Amino acid sequence: MAQRAGNPAAVPAMVPAPRPAGLCAALLAGAEAHPQRVVLRDAGDRAAWCGRPAITWTYAAAAEIVGRLARGFGAWRLPPGSRIGLWFSGGAEAALAHCAVEAAGHLPCPMPAAWDAAALSAAVEAADLAAVLTEGRRGARRPAEELTVAALRHFGLRYLAAFGPGVPDGVISLDALALERGGAEPAASRGLVTFAGGAPDRPVHRAAEALAEAVAAHLDPVPLAGGERLLTLLPPHDLRGLVTGLGAALAAGATLESLIPFDAAALRAALARPVPTRLVVPAPFEAALDGLVLPWTVRALDLVHRAPAARAAAPPAGPDRGAGPRRLDVVVHGEDAVLTRPR
Repeated sequence: MAQRAGNPAAVPAMVPAPRPAGLCAALLAGAEAHPQRVVLRDAGDRAAWCGRPAITWTYAAAAEIVGRLARGFGAWRLPPGSRIGLWFSGGAEAALAHCAVEAAGHLPCPMPAAWDAAALSAAVEAADLAAVLTEGRRGARRPAEELTVAALRHFGLRYLAAFGPGVPDGVISLDALALERGGAEPAASRGLVTFAGGAPDRPVHRAAEALAEAVAAHLDPVPLAGGERLLTLLPPHDLRGLVTGLGAALAAGATLESLIPFDAAALRAALARPVPTRLVVPAPFEAALDGLVLPWTVRALDLVHRAPAARAAAPPAGPDRGAGPRRLDVVVHGEDAVLTRPR
């Protein structure tokens, strides 16, 4: 029987299409919603550390560079879903590379910067990496040069690429790729691969939806407001760094500012900027922070523990410190789960 006009049952419910999961999808959504908002900023003396000046990236500019890099990766003609290592100390380049690998339809595999040549070689073998992206300089180290030596032992490692100065022969310049005009239609995220316990022989695949759920659960107790700054001291090479850092910032439409490597003077300078801030630090830093008077702009403090971790007591409020920022204990269970609870 035909439905009469005006019958609500005749009108199908409009269900919004689900938002694609993945860090690149969140970046592109932010670029569409608030293109001129800052998404990535590096704190500290980046020029001394890696030979590159600190650059402030808006959502729109970051999305454009990610598209250019993804287009360049597409020219490598790797099979869809290839695993690409990200061997960075941290910072904006690591975030852009992660999103670009996703957009190209491949699996980003962030790796700890502290690994030596033996660990790097073991990860290439265990995770079956087809390419590795890195940086030319990292303090006294030259990761791109170290990578060329490791590649001699792995026939399946087809492409090496690096940001910054000091890129040796045989390594593709990511800066040059970022300067090429054009973009690529972003592919759906295939997730990512991290390494359990930082062990190069223990790669762990996580679906994009699972990472998004972990980020949402982390932000649920105390949400991060769009336009706020997330200032982190954690590198983005594992679940704890990605959930509390880049993942949280992009999900909320906030700014991610990274201070890697840590420098006390640079932290004081970063905190002095009058920006509403959520500070993310390893839990052992808590005692040192208790000796500081954090500015009123620090509204929340994420103290990141590795499980097992004892529940810490809230420090007494001093007469000149006040209640201080709201503290959250973030307990990370390897590459399996992140549990966040207000103190």
